[in-house]
Amino acid sequence: MPESGNEPWEYTLYIPNDLRAVTVSRRTIRLILTLHGLIDVLDTAELLGAELVANAVSHTKGPAALRLSWTPPGTLRIGAWDADPEPPEPPPGWGQLREAESGRGLALVRACADVWGWQPSGRLGKQGKLVWCELASA
Repeated sequence: MPESGNEPWEYTLYIPNDLRAVTVSRRTIRLILTLHGLIDVLDTAELLGAELVANAVSHTKGPAALRLSWTPPGTLRIGAWDADPEPPEPPPGWGQLREAESGRGLALVRACADVWGWQPSGRLGKQGKLVWCELASA
């Protein structure tokens, strides 16, 4: 199986504002990371990517995008772009994961990623934001 290697790479998947995009994004992340030999971060990356995409399509109107990039020697960045330029809103109880079905996405990202953040960004000719997180690969 090929390894992630010493060369950087980046993939972008443009998605509609549709909750089915979360499943497509999960499967895309799994395929890309498997092909690049990044099995050690696969499950966590899949969870974080799905949470970021779910937020993008649940809380905004318009298109979105999933972005995966690898920077040697071992940083995987996962990002979700959406057309809303407003910063992501941390849920009540931000510091703790709740058992509720909703409102826990950013808390999961915060708990599982090495670092995360957001930045204003323009894609598809529209202003918006990119919410991202990074995982270090062993």
